[in-house]
Amino acid sequence: MRTLPRLLCASLLVATSTVAVGDDYPSKPITLIVPWSAGGGTDAVGRQFAAGLQEELGQPVNVVNRTGGSGVVGHMAMKMARPDGYTLGLGTAEIATYRHIGTADLSYEDFTPIALLNLDYAAFTVNAESPWQNLDDALSDLAASPNEYTVSGSAPGAAYHLSFAGFLDQQGIDPNTVNLVPSEGAAPGLQELAAGGVDIVFSSLPETESMRESDRVRTLAVLSSEREEAFPDIPAAGEVTGDDWSHGSWRGLVGPEGLPEDISERLLSAAETVWNSEDFQSFMEGRGFGAVWEGPEGFEAFMAEQDANNASIIDKLGLAQ
Repeated sequence: MRTLPRLLCASLLVATSTVAVGDDYPSKPITLIVPWSAGGGTDAVGRQFAAGLQEELGQPVNVVNRTGGSGVVGHMAMKMARPDGYTLGLGTAEIATYRHIGTADLSYEDFTPIALLNLDYAAFTVNAESPWQNLDDALSDLAASPNEYTVSGSAPGAAYHLSFAGFLDQQGIDPNTVNLVPSEGAAPGLQELAAGGVDIVFSSLPETESMRESDRVRTLAVLSSEREEAFPDIPAAGEVTGDDWSHGSWRGLVGPEGLPEDISERLLSAAETVWNSEDFQSFMEGRGFGAVWEGPEGFEAFMAEQDANNASIIDKLGLAQ
């Protein structure tokens, strides 16, 4: 459990709305939109969190999976919802990519931030027989031999791809000189890595765990400033490079723009209680998810920082539209 380092100061959130607000909120069931399919990590976090909110708010909190368009459909449904507190969303890292890649007219400014709940950093994983014994070895070779190495783990422009590419850029390595082999997620990328088809995979640490335990792959570092509590034996990139890095895939509770302040405060209070609960923390630890908390101001600043960083690296990757 931790809060994010290096967040920029943010202005206090001032929410305005013409929606009438009663003192009895909530007085009916709430819908929580999850923009990814049932059974995935975002869905699991959403359902666990919804169960806690339901207990705190005294009304059913129903998870609805609105999938499609790499998360665009669900996030657009959050944006277009009536700002009355009865339709909320579990926003994900893709919020900070859509407008820069050109897939949708969506950004963090279209939402009322309530709380950041989770942040998972990308892991830098290689084949178990790779000559690279540590991150320094890998970075030295990537810098010395442009276009010789390949990386996989996602589609172009996905959260972990941008985290990996941004990290290389921070280290003075042109991310375009490490050739991306697109994959439908980490699982096929890791299979290709174990078979010797690619040199590196970026993914979350939990996704690499089974292959690491069977000695098919080796994780050199997690691309963060600090070691993950659930994986204390894996070095943080910040230990090696001396540079802070706080980017990856994240999830947070949001409402549509214009959510009334009293409703936001009620939801914030409930969300903080749920996040601090033993049930939620045990769930996150058991799944290997990074439990990170920021309230509205910190969450908004975090999204703004992610948005600016993503805009830069998307442009450098040639993905901007």
